[in-house]
Amino acid sequence: MHINLPKKRYYKIGEVAKAFGLNTSHIRFWEKEFDILKPKKNKKGNRLFTEEDLKNLKLIYHLVKEKGFTLEGAKSKMKENPKNIKNNLDIIIRLEAIKAKLIKIKDQING
Repeated sequence: MHINLPKKRYYKIGEVAKAFGLNTSHIRFWEKEFDILKPKKNKKGNRLFTEEDLKNLKLIYHLVKEKGFTLEGAKSKMKENPKNIKNNLDIIIRLEAIKAKLIKIKDQING
């Protein structure tokens, strides 16, 4: 899952939802379901997501949407061995980035 957001200190829920291809209610639901999601809230109550929140969302997205885990299954998997899961996701993300670069190079050569 490659999300394309510019580097910022905080991201609004709409930006996050769009980057993940989800609606904002889905993000809020996951926030209630998963303890690792803890976006900050400003005085108006608007959620502000950090880079760490985005990493955790990628992890949840990967388990639920890409691997097909139920919410309970994803929670269990994350409690089982969270470091291993995060490392595996990091590897997948890096491999996807490499794949995208290779495809770009191939397209330039074939151009």
